[in-house]
Amino acid sequence: MDFSIFYQNLIENKVFTLKNCLFLFFFSFFNWFLEITKWHLLISFIGNSSFKKAMVQSLASLTTSLITPNRIGEYGAKALYFEKPFRKKIIGLNVVGNFYQMLMTLVFGVVGFSYFILKHKIEIKMQFVFRFVSVLLFVVFTLFFVCKFLKYKNSYFKKTQDFMMKIPLVLHLNISFLSLLRFLIFSHQFYFLLLIFNIDVSYIEAISAITSMYLVASIIPVFPLFDFVTKSSIAVWIFSFFSIELLTIVSITTLMWILNIVLPAIIGSYFVLIFKPNFNK
Repeated sequence: MDFSIFYQNLIENKVFTLKNCLFLFFFSFFNWFLEITKWHLLISFIGNSSFKKAMVQSLASLTTSLITPNRIGEYGAKALYFEKPFRKKIIGLNVVGNFYQMLMTLVFGVVGFSYFILKHKIEIKMQFVFRFVSVLLFVVFTLFFVCKFLKYKNSYFKKTQDFMMKIPLVLHLNISFLSLLRFLIFSHQFYFLLLIFNIDVSYIEAISAITSMYLVASIIPVFPLFDFVTKSSIAVWIFSFFSIELLTIVSITTLMWILNIVLPAIIGSYFVLIFKPNFNK
């Protein structure tokens, strides 16, 4: 898509009105505020830490993880901000935060995708479903037995498991609640963009399509730098059932990428540039 066509489409739909801009930036700000709050709560479990430090670590890790599939680089980037004895714990805490965010995507995505399939009577090959479930069960059981083996053979794994078990229930509940709010925020930001572009789709059908899109996108390994390409492709297929113009859907997914990935990453790039690792610690 040529940038001039993308920009012209935004102008024609009056996306840049003051009201729309305020709402869109509010969604993006609140989205990242919740993510930073999650991280602040998690790292406070191992010691006192300010909200500012949590913000710097979250935004800088976003920037450095743009070239890694599904933001895997985020784990190492955040660990570098802590002294060596704490780094393994930091990686574990990051796993907890991402687990609950993924859990919300899966729960809402499965419900939304099930409704979407039934509503539009999409034919699904049961042979494919059987193979997918079989592979999934095989992976789960394999991981289970590997974890059992490592528990008895590897003291490092057992220490990691013991640390994860020490995380209090109230912290798990707080992180899961913040993950729920964050999912609702960015999914409704997408819905708000549908309203801006005058898409005539009911709320339930729109939300089912949006959650389905995030579900499918979450299981595809992709570099965050090109996240809009994957989501655009998925969204084009899903929203084709509503006879929505392709350019409109691509414009919405691109805007979501700019607001929630590009802008925070630009801010995070400053913190990456001023970061001075202390290798003596």
